[in-house]
Amino acid sequence: MKNNLWNILKKELRELFRDKKSLAMMLVIPIFIPLLVIGMSALFESQTNKSVEEFNHIGFAYSLSEEEKQIAKEMKLDVVEGKEQELEKKYQNEEIDLYVTKEENHYIIHSDGSDTSSYATTLVEEYFNLYKQVLQRQYLEDRNVDANEVINAITVEEKVVEEENFFANYIKNYAFLFLIMAITVSATYPATDTTAGERERGTLETLLTFPIKSRDIIVGKFLSVTTSSVITGLISLILAILSLAISKELFSIYEGVDVMYSMTSIFFAVIIIIVYSFFISGLCIAIASTSKTFKEAQSALTPLTFVALFPGMIAFMVGMNTTPLLSIIPFLNYTLIFTDINNGIINGLSIFLMIASTIFYIALVLGYIIHQYKSEKVLFAK
Repeated sequence: MKNNLWNILKKELRELFRDKKSLAMMLVIPIFIPLLVIGMSALFESQTNKSVEEFNHIGFAYSLSEEEKQIAKEMKLDVVEGKEQELEKKYQNEEIDLYVTKEENHYIIHSDGSDTSSYATTLVEEYFNLYKQVLQRQYLEDRNVDANEVINAITVEEKVVEEENFFANYIKNYAFLFLIMAITVSATYPATDTTAGERERGTLETLLTFPIKSRDIIVGKFLSVTTSSVITGLISLILAILSLAISKELFSIYEGVDVMYSMTSIFFAVIIIIVYSFFISGLCIAIASTSKTFKEAQSALTPLTFVALFPGMIAFMVGMNTTPLLSIIPFLNYTLIFTDINNGIINGLSIFLMIASTIFYIALVLGYIIHQYKSEKVLFAK
């Protein structure tokens, strides 16, 4: 049995590494990870370091007081005064970033909620806070009240804890999500080729004429696809680490911040990559083995890429926390546990449940495939 299994595995790996499409899936797909990491870093950099001149064109539908003009000058606002209709037209023509109207002591900021308008709105809100302080001081001083005792009745100090910033954690978690997707894509082609592809070429019938148990054939194919998936996952992880190091040097948003994965997170990331590779490889072979043609198998496996990505993405976006129940839910558990580990939370129970449930799922899947391969009606149905 061991010799038969080993021979099948060697045959599958030999065909895998000889096939250019399989190699392309295994080696080219991970290249998208650095593009993601560096691209998102560049996007965050452009948003964070946005120059004030890009959103400081503010329209005022009333005449500014001397105090307001002074504040606007200090804040480098490009003040445009005019009637409301004129300002509205200029705003529509993108000549100003927003405009403000006034009804007695009530001010209204007009914007459309776009990115530029959001920056401009924040700037104008800061402007009015400063102007409000000026009016408060004048009011108190006119009544012989010490303005400092009232306005500065309390002081607030912000103390930033030294930890990885939002951008670093966000990008590292998303990089892992796309790493999972890369493994999934990498598993689909060899799984299709070694099942539906062999059936379509007629080589599967020849293989079954040998005195080899169906179990050995399936396990050999399963291990070869898993090997491809693990290689893709490890290459993706290495490229993610390298791209984080490059981003650290290129972008100022990471200045003074450790953006690298810790050794602990790398260790557990490798474990998750291996466990997930076993799971997705078995699932891909199970789906592809029921297909009659290569094209049919590809169509059946295409949605699996999105199924692998979106549960983890949604969980990350809504801030879902890991629980024992979620630790056994396929696709979702891998991302949640890695996110916890990346944040310094190592839950032994969750990791155990992830591994144990995956072994259970793989056993079910392999049992199903072996049963399918024992049925000639299933194998040779046209």
